[in-house]
Amino acid sequence: MSELRIGLIGLGMMGRHHARVIRETPGVELVAVADAVGDPHHVAGELPLHADVEGLIGAGLDAAVVAVPTVLHEGIALRLADAGVHVLIEKPIAGDSASGRRIVEAFERRGLVGAVGHIERFNPALQSLRQRIADGDLGEVYQIATRRQGPFPARIADVGVVKDLATHDIDLSAWLAQSPFATVSAHTTVRSGREHEDMVSFTGRLANDVITSHLVNWLSPMKERVTVVTGERGAFVADTLTGDLTFYENGTVATEWDSVAAFRGVSEGAVTRFALAKREPLRLEHEAFRDAVLGVRNDIVTLRDGLRTIAVAEAVLESAATHTTVGVPE
Repeated sequence: MSELRIGLIGLGMMGRHHARVIRETPGVELVAVADAVGDPHHVAGELPLHADVEGLIGAGLDAAVVAVPTVLHEGIALRLADAGVHVLIEKPIAGDSASGRRIVEAFERRGLVGAVGHIERFNPALQSLRQRIADGDLGEVYQIATRRQGPFPARIADVGVVKDLATHDIDLSAWLAQSPFATVSAHTTVRSGREHEDMVSFTGRLANDVITSHLVNWLSPMKERVTVVTGERGAFVADTLTGDLTFYENGTVATEWDSVAAFRGVSEGAVTRFALAKREPLRLEHEAFRDAVLGVRNDIVTLRDGLRTIAVAEAVLESAATHTTVGVPE
């Protein structure tokens, strides 16, 4: 079978990594690149550098990766849909739900594969955690808490920390629990003099009554990417910077003594750190996108997944602005 012909638009901080991984992924070929402002990381190689999406389409593509600023996602994605090109769009899907919905409808109407680059789903620690939750290792899930903190990245200019960073935590929490967000309550602040919020703290309740808590900011001198899932049998701690997964067992044992059996508590038990194969998440994401285009499997983050995530992000911003708990639309 011939290789899928892939185009890449956006050659910035993320685009350079996409270019590298596309070239490393079996079954695909990078045949065209585009960026209106040039090739700062020199990823084009021997390929001609196009100025816009029309140049990509003219190369005869099967699929494309969109790694441009968020405000440009809709226009480029709709043009690729019109040309019959499958697409992987960097997260978030769009700057707002209305724009995201138009993207979703365009690709669904044409029967094209569309994916969103919520790369945390492909982190080995979270993939293992998701499987262990599904296997019942944690029993009933009570809470998902995340911390995503670090210095401001120069690559971001058009959205705040909620749509850029917190969307990772929104997506991974709903994915781990296999339940959408129902309500959120949030606080944001702007401390760095930029236009958009640079710090957010919010809680949520999922439709299955799992509660969530999230600390996200661009104002911490240390970088932290931690997910803690607590349930009846203990707690899993996933560090997605290192790809490590640790289980802290609830050491409380069942008792037949009636007078205390009704009291349900916890105690410290065994601690297990799992040995995981640590493949690069971006490589796994591209393999999943390739296989979805080929019809081999379908474990991508779909455009509808991305649309639900941006709807939650909008509810977070509304909650912060109104100082109320906000329901997330279906």
